[in-house]
Amino acid sequence: MSKKINVAIIGLGFGAEFIPIYQQHPNANMYAICQRTESKLNEIGDQYGIEVRYTDYDELLKDPNIDAVHINSPIPNHAEQTLKALRAGKHVACTVPMATSVEDCIEIVKATRETGKKYMMMETVVYAREFLFVKELYEKGELGKVQFLKASHQQDMEGWPDYWPGLPPMHYATHCVGPVAGLLKLEAEYVSCFGSGTISEDLIKIHNSPFAVESAHIKFKDSDLSAYVYRSLFDVARQYRESFEVYGSKKSFEWPLIEGEDPVIHTAKKPEHEIPEKVTTPDYAHYLPEEIRHFTGHGVYNLDDNAHLSFVQGGGHGGSHPHLAHEFISALIEDREPFPNAWQSANWTSVGILAHESALQGGAIIKLPDFKNV
Repeated sequence: MSKKINVAIIGLGFGAEFIPIYQQHPNANMYAICQRTESKLNEIGDQYGIEVRYTDYDELLKDPNIDAVHINSPIPNHAEQTLKALRAGKHVACTVPMATSVEDCIEIVKATRETGKKYMMMETVVYAREFLFVKELYEKGELGKVQFLKASHQQDMEGWPDYWPGLPPMHYATHCVGPVAGLLKLEAEYVSCFGSGTISEDLIKIHNSPFAVESAHIKFKDSDLSAYVYRSLFDVARQYRESFEVYGSKKSFEWPLIEGEDPVIHTAKKPEHEIPEKVTTPDYAHYLPEEIRHFTGHGVYNLDDNAHLSFVQGGGHGGSHPHLAHEFISALIEDREPFPNAWQSANWTSVGILAHESALQGGAIIKLPDFKNV
């Protein structure tokens, strides 16, 4: 297809990672950028040769040439900026999470329905090479019947800016909820979560959230499956880990304990010592247009000196960035729902929000809204 989507990127920290990907995607036109700080805006604009620049998001939304916005602003701005864009007639891709309240998640799902515009939450894990590898095993039938799913996201957020200090762990849970829900396209029905341990007093008072670790069980709708996810952000000794594990009747996949080591496949009915086997997950660049395949292997912005902290700690997000951009652009070109779409994104995001509520209530079972029918 020769059609091109005019894309505007909002927020040029982590967001700048995506500029050259859109510039080289055969169906995208990297049309405009938006950043409140004019010096940063011009620095990036000059670096990548982007002429259309905005310091005011509301002014950008008035530009009739823009088809879609990719939002990479701070978490507290996601819902407001998403709703404004949808109502201005723009398609939206937004970095995680969708919103910080269940009410805003509902509002965004409704807005996509009212406007006919598409929304995609840019969840890196479900386009990382490890996830794509397990998805391939599942689709080939090599896992057998999936029996259980598990994921974690542990990260030391000390020294991160703005809204991060003291954040309840489950308020940023999509990196571990996404893969356990996304593999079989399951819908979380209800959640129960426990808090464990205590962070320092100066951090507790920011969000009135005391827990060092939050661990949740998710029950999936119309399925015999449940999943277990856990999160920590402060005062827990652990190397960065963004893991997911899948246990099947024929094969199971387990994440390595140490970043950079190989994951393990367990195969049933072998002699005990032969059951586990380390495997190397292949790259899935062949899923992409040739022009952007090289982006699965490395970061693209300030690679040597000033890579964004989320990219450094996140181990490059598993080569997911070009896959995310390609899925979003392809969905718009083909006039289909992206994955994850609005209701799926709302479901994944709300698991975390309601898991924290459950932890505050001592593990109470909390049911999620039916986002498909709000």
